[in-house]
Amino acid sequence: MATSRFVGYLESRKNITGSAAGLAGLVLTFTGTAGAYWPVVVAGLYGAGALVAPPERPPLPDFPDASAQLDALRDDFERLGGYLGEIELPPAAAGRLTELTGLLAALLEPGWVAEVLAQDPEGVHVLSRTVRRDLPEAVDGFVRARWWTRMTPGQELPERHLERQLGLLQEEAERLAAALRETEARRQETHTRYLEDRSQ
Repeated sequence: MATSRFVGYLESRKNITGSAAGLAGLVLTFTGTAGAYWPVVVAGLYGAGALVAPPERPPLPDFPDASAQLDALRDDFERLGGYLGEIELPPAAAGRLTELTGLLAALLEPGWVAEVLAQDPEGVHVLSRTVRRDLPEAVDGFVRARWWTRMTPGQELPERHLERQLGLLQEEAERLAAALRETEARRQETHTRYLEDRSQ
């Protein structure tokens, strides 16, 4: 522990700046300017250099980039698909779920869509929230509520809530897809204008 601190100090900005200032003190000694007090001059210049050196900055945390986040999200989406495959849903809700998962799969598929998505942290957050929280919670809420509905008939059917929730999640995913499409369209228009301006 003490050895690693010592080695760390040897490589620090303070030591490097102090050493450079100490070398300047040695130059003063060899030119005869420091005189008999040369050890004090060298040590003083080293200390002054170490004091004025900028402090060490701790390294930035190494967070995963957006493409790594999308890879992890794809794995989670695959696990979610296994869970959803075990749930028996009413036909209308099953149809909505198929549409939603198809759209999510298209957005998460590796390729140019994922490249555009990787540049949109908010889009990655929306997908992550849908896959990891909203969709599992909607289906699990339906499964739990369906059991209670059998115990107390006459309540509003839980599949109505599930269909509405799936519809809202699909609308959100469609808005994301439209925003990504618009981003690509703007990029293409910008490149066209650039080429037109360059040709004039």
